Amino acid sequence: MTSYRQSGVDIEAGTRATQLMADAVRSTHTPAVLAGMGAFGGCFDLAAAPGVGAAPVLVASTDGVGTKTLIAAALGRYDTVGQDLVNHCVNDILVQGARPLFFMDYIAVARLDPAQAAAVVAGVAAACRHAGCALLGGETAEMPDVYQPGAFDLAGTIVGVVARERMLPRDVAPGDAIVALPSSGLHTNGYSLARRVFAGRLAERPPELGGQSIGEALLAVHRPYLREVEALWAAEVPIHALAHITGGGVYDNLPRVLPGGAGAVIRHESWEIPPICDLLVREGGLAEREAFHALNMGLGMLVVLPRAAASAALGLLPEARLVGEVVPGGGVQLV
Repeated sequence: MTSYRQSGVDIEAGTRATQLMADAVRSTHTPAVLAGMGAFGGCFDLAAAPGVGAAPVLVASTDGVGTKTLIAAALGRYDTVGQDLVNHCVNDILVQGARPLFFMDYIAVARLDPAQAAAVVAGVAAACRHAGCALLGGETAEMPDVYQPGAFDLAGTIVGVVARERMLPRDVAPGDAIVALPSSGLHTNGYSLARRVFAGRLAERPPELGGQSIGEALLAVHRPYLREVEALWAAEVPIHALAHITGGGVYDNLPRVLPGGAGAVIRHESWEIPPICDLLVREGGLAEREAFHALNMGLGMLVVLPRAAASAALGLLPEARLVGEVVPGGGVQLV
């Protein structure tokens, strides 16, 4: 007789993985979660979301962590990529002014290792707790022949809420200042390039990385910016727009929040580029435009705000840097 396990799918392993995940998932639940882990669909009470006003708008986003999963697999470390996933998605909806409500994850593997899957989900849950976001549910799929042995994929969907009158972007105009919140490294983009440049070298410890190996630097967790932006909101610092610098770099992402007839100037020497980015640019022989198109180059989140409000933002956020301004025209100039 042929069994499902002989075909490459272990139902009992899936059950064990779910049991190992249970405490981490439930640790993110609040009274707003009406049905979560174990239900066929997660249920969230929108009326329990605080401060959304009379016209709440739901904001949703789906993303993954790309080939950063291959770095995690090569190092045998699975506790960080779940954080990357949540933080990336939190930042994406934050750009429209939304605070997160709930998250759902998807893990796909060739053969399920319950401890590995539980480590990934523990990272997801940790980031959800940090963001005040319920991990409402998810899926763990065992798909032999679709994925190579040892490989896995990780994706997720986030839903947040914003009062309609507070949606971003709004009121962006030439003369606005652009303030950068720094990245922690590559975040979740540029890993196909990094793997090509650093092939076979993940254990190396170049002096510029301050004792870290290349692999460790590449696994630095994607920073969330919710708390920094909430600090600006709490101080009533006016924000006109936010731009999360992900795939496509500053050249593709900043124009997404600029109105027609407006461009931006970014001043090259006004912030520190993370050492792993500098190393990748040098070792890969990247031209400047390619580097700023493929990587974030230290610009994690850009905050567009009135020029008069820039000093208040910089005073509240010591890591922030004034890096440019909105100008008439179009596109992004790096000067």
